[in-house]
Parts: sequence; C-alpha cells; structure tokens
Amino acid sequence: MLGKRICERLKQQEHAGLFRNPVPIRKRDQKYLLTDYGRLLNFASNDYLGLGCSRILKNKVAANFQKFGSSSSSSRLVSGHYSTITEAEKAYATYFGYESALFYPSGYQANLGVLSAVFEKGDTLMVDKHVHASTVKGLQLSNASFYGYNHNDMAHLEKRLRKHKSNITAVISEALFSMDGDFIDLEGFARLKEKYNFFTIIDEAHSFGAVGKSGRGIAGDVADIAVGTFGKAMGLFGAMVLLPEQYRQFLLNFSSPMIYSTTLPEAHGASALDVLAMIENSNEKRAHLAHVSRFMQSHLAENGFNTCGDAHIVALEINDETKAVQLSKQLFQKGVFVFPARFPTVPLGKAILRISLTALHDEADVKQFTSALKDVYAKINKSTA
Repeated sequence: MLGKRICERLKQQEHAGLFRNPVPIRKRDQKYLLTDYGRLLNFASNDYLGLGCSRILKNKVAANFQKFGSSSSSSRLVSGHYSTITEAEKAYATYFGYESALFYPSGYQANLGVLSAVFEKGDTLMVDKHVHASTVKGLQLSNASFYGYNHNDMAHLEKRLRKHKSNITAVISEALFSMDGDFIDLEGFARLKEKYNFFTIIDEAHSFGAVGKSGRGIAGDVADIAVGTFGKAMGLFGAMVLLPEQYRQFLLNFSSPMIYSTTLPEAHGASALDVLAMIENSNEKRAHLAHVSRFMQSHLAENGFNTCGDAHIVALEINDETKAVQLSKQLFQKGVFVFPARFPTVPLGKAILRISLTALHDEADVKQFTSALKDVYAKINKSTA
C-alpha cells in the first residue's frame, strides 16, 4: 500500500509539471558549471559575492580544517562549546550591531530552532505570506497561532494588527525575499513597529554580505532577532542568529536543533572570522553586483520580459509550471543554467525562472542570457501555439 501511494504521488507530481530531478553537477568553475550538458553559465547560484569560489578563502578554510580537524564531534551542550566558535559569534554580533549571536548548522535549522523554541501556544504571530518554508515549519512546530498577511503589503499587515492588537506577540518577515527578489517595505514596516510595538524576527539570508553598509543587510533598525546564513554571500556553510543575550541563553537551553545536533566544527568558527574580514572589504564586489543586477533587469525589460526584484534576485514571470521546466532545459542547450521555481516554492500557477546574479557576472553574461532566453522562449511559444 505504501509503495503504491508513493508511485501515485510521483506520477501526479510529474503530470503537474512539478517533478524534481536535479541536474548532476560535475564541478563548479567560478561562474560556470560542468554538467552532462557541457559548460553552463550559472545563474542559479546564491554565491552573491563569489566568495564560495574564492581561492583566497578556499586556502584559509583548508588551513583552518588542517589546524582544528574536521568535526566538533559533539553537540554544543556536551563537549562542542569551543572558544573559537564563541569568539566568532561575538565578532558577528558586534559587526552586525546586535548584543549576541548563536551559530546553527544550517539556515533551515536556525529558523526551525528559533521559532519553535521562542513561541508557544497562546502567542499570536503575523507573517508575510512569502516567507521561507523553514519559517513556516518552525511556526507550525511552535503551536502558536499565526496569520499571514499579503506579501509586503503594509496596509494588510496593519489590518491584521488592528484585529489582534490585544495579544500580538511578533511579526516575521524576510529582508530580501528569496523568490520575489524584492526588499521588505522597510519604511512602512518601521512605522507599524513604532505604532504597535511588536517584536520582530527578520530573515536576512539573502541580504547579509550582499547589501547594506559593508554588507550588514537592511533591517538592523527593525529586527529584534535576525537570521542569516553563511551559505550564500559569505561563501561558507552554516547559519547565524543575531539576538539579545537573554534570547541566546534561552535557545541554548530550549532550541531542539541546537541541543540535539552535532555543532559546527572549530574550523568553521575560525573560517567565519576570515569571512567577516572579507565581507567588510567587499564594497567593490557589492557595487558591481548591484550594477550587473540592474543591468539584467533593464535588459530583460527592453526585450519584452516581465520581471520583479529589487536586487540580485530577479524573478522572471512564466506562470506555467511545465513551460518553466521546458525553458530551463532548453536553456541548458544554449549554455545557460537557470532554476525553474515552482509550487510549493512559489504559488501554484505562478512559476518563475529565478535568476541569481553574482559579482562574477558581467554585462556580456547578461546579454548571453537574454539572447538565449529570447530564442528558446520563441521556440516554445511557437510549438504550443
């Protein structure tokens, strides 16, 4: 019975254009991927500053693992509470302007671990409807009551706040939304926070390192707790939570992923310090990233494509799951790798090609992408006419 159900679900997924079958990657070579389709120009990476391909960082990380070893071999609360890690946490808290910090093995675990521990039954939360799946799962595990407000719609958020103003616990959003590519309406959000005095958790996974003064993100003035990741602009792995010290102590005592997971190795703490120095000195990379991202937006618009996005994530509207997959596959043949985002990552019938720009890209890459896209788009439209 179980096997039959699994097979049926997979068939349904394929029929709906939602089947996932990742392309095997043989090697990453800067802005290119080596695959069975050949050498593809990569527009699906979150390595926004190119640090994940940096030879300098690679050598520093290798040296740290040679010095400290490959594993912490323990959870944080047993024998994994290394001074190297706490030193890095203090440095990140100071740099990003928070009282304290706590590192997690992944961004998913960070969101899950914070939300499921801090909130409980009886709490009332407001959450942007386009937050990451890990945020939704953390809220579900908390048993708190939570209500979605329309994406980045401050008028709708205020309507929710008015209705539940007697028992609001917190509002949760992202700073730079991972699929839409737009920034939170920071001015409107700050106004509501001042008016209703709610607690705020902001996910800055896609903004830390890549935007803001010296890569400090954009939401520091409104976030009581911020969640970030090392696996995107910072070119490493793992995640951070920036927060008040009292909340750090609470998570060390009550956050299940923190308590029951083997912690990040000492070498990660040392590497995180190396990354921080590189992030601070990456203003030229951030400026170039902003330029090439604007160029992608304008070039696609000039060629008749509808997009949204305020920074280095550009969502190209397709609205059909099967068509998005076809476009992606045919772009492989043109030497371009781009990701088709489909339900449940985005709403059903709202499929996109999610284009990630990095500091490794230039205007010639954008022109190559647009030219290939125009060609395959015309062919697919002709075949389905």
